Amino acid sequence: MTLLILLLFIAGWGAGMYGMFKKAGIAGWKALIPFYNTWQIVEKCNIKRYWFWLQLVPVAGQFVTIWITIIFVMHFGKFSLLDHTLTVLAPFLCFPYLGFSKGETFKGAKHVAQYKKSTVREWIDAAAFAIVAATIIRTFIFEAYAIPSGSMENTLLVNEFLFVNKMSYGARLPQTPLSFPFVHNVMPGSETQPSYLKWIELPYKRLPGFTMIKRNDVIVFNMPEGDTIINVSGFGSKVLYYDVLREQYKGNRDALEADYPVLVHPADKTDNYIKRCVAVGGDVLEIKDGVVYINGQRGFVPPDAKMEYMVETNGPAFSKDYLEAELGFEFINDSESGNDFEHSDDLQILGDNKYVMYLSERNIAKVKKLHGVVKVTPDLKSGADANLFPFKTDTYKWNLDNYGPLTIPAKGATVQLNANNIALYQRIIDTYEHNTFKAINGKFFINDKETSSYTFKYNYYWMMGDNRHNSQDSRYWGFVPETHIVGKPSFIWFSHTAGWKPRWSRLFTGIK
Repeated sequence: MTLLILLLFIAGWGAGMYGMFKKAGIAGWKALIPFYNTWQIVEKCNIKRYWFWLQLVPVAGQFVTIWITIIFVMHFGKFSLLDHTLTVLAPFLCFPYLGFSKGETFKGAKHVAQYKKSTVREWIDAAAFAIVAATIIRTFIFEAYAIPSGSMENTLLVNEFLFVNKMSYGARLPQTPLSFPFVHNVMPGSETQPSYLKWIELPYKRLPGFTMIKRNDVIVFNMPEGDTIINVSGFGSKVLYYDVLREQYKGNRDALEADYPVLVHPADKTDNYIKRCVAVGGDVLEIKDGVVYINGQRGFVPPDAKMEYMVETNGPAFSKDYLEAELGFEFINDSESGNDFEHSDDLQILGDNKYVMYLSERNIAKVKKLHGVVKVTPDLKSGADANLFPFKTDTYKWNLDNYGPLTIPAKGATVQLNANNIALYQRIIDTYEHNTFKAINGKFFINDKETSSYTFKYNYYWMMGDNRHNSQDSRYWGFVPETHIVGKPSFIWFSHTAGWKPRWSRLFTGIK
């Protein structure tokens, strides 16, 4: 369907331009040569020549070409908003009509000079320009992003608003260019209505960036397992399709999709996540007793990163005021939900003077000094966790605090495939790198050819939250391909508590 629409667009555009050029007194064949055709329009319509050269500017140049084409259409006496909308969205219909209809003629520059815009049209044109400009900025330069969860605390806090620089690693060209402006993947006011059309889907392409992704960068990316979602309120990225498929339906897609509506997002329309890149392609990652090791060396520990600790006291050791003022805990009043108490996501009261606290290293030292605190120990997980990637506990007996070793795939690297490690790489082969994969009687077939190895097409990354025990990250869904990288957060432009109290000290701070 996409190919048919593309062929219709090209054929209609080319034929229509051929006829329009002939009516304008230009040889028709010149309409079929890219850039030479716009040069002819610039010359014929007395447009300043620098506009021709501005077409060569990446991304923005496409909009210059559209503007030049609209000027050409105006010289046929077409000035209405509908005319210009058809020029942009349906040139395969508009251009053949102008080129071959006997009632349409090339009227020239004098006719254009006589046209005066109405006040309403001036406002419409200004609004259209603003939308186009803002869309370009949002798509290719920077975008605002809000922190919805505590997975990066205390580096980033819930209800902080960031600007994400998309030029750092190179902006991606939209894979679904037909979409509602200024929203990500659902329409305003809806949780399930897609904001884009799949009539045109383009392959992954990234513009050149200013830097490479480095270990320990904080990165915004499209959640890999968010490509397929249960399209019902309350599911999406909150309750993942693949988790439900594995746990409830034991891999039976037909049964799941008979019970729920399912939506498949293009890669650039899956939900945005923000984590720290702890390992890049070629790195060997291992987590031992809650400590991350990269290539055998202890990994970077952000100064404000939080872990889960068991705190034991011999009586009351701290007050709510102390927890707020000294440890930075935020308490939420639950009275509206029928609970007349306050709670904090950083604190669990177990009873018998035992507490589970999410603490940074600097706060651990403070708590240990408190009178009445007997013991502070890491609250480490034990046993194999079936909910963790690669979901194969008979071979990989991993949990949140003891994970790996695991080599992160790098572009051009080759891995030998076997029955034990195919669970690590199958999603890369068939989903991220778009091959057909089959396992038959212990043998592997990629694109219908038997093979025992695979060479990766892209670089991959391992993302983890700084709040290590409260983060849905690569431990749950594996590698993040370079195709899913959105950009690098630059700074916090606003921050507030759950009670809408501004965190003034956080405003306009950088992200480390």
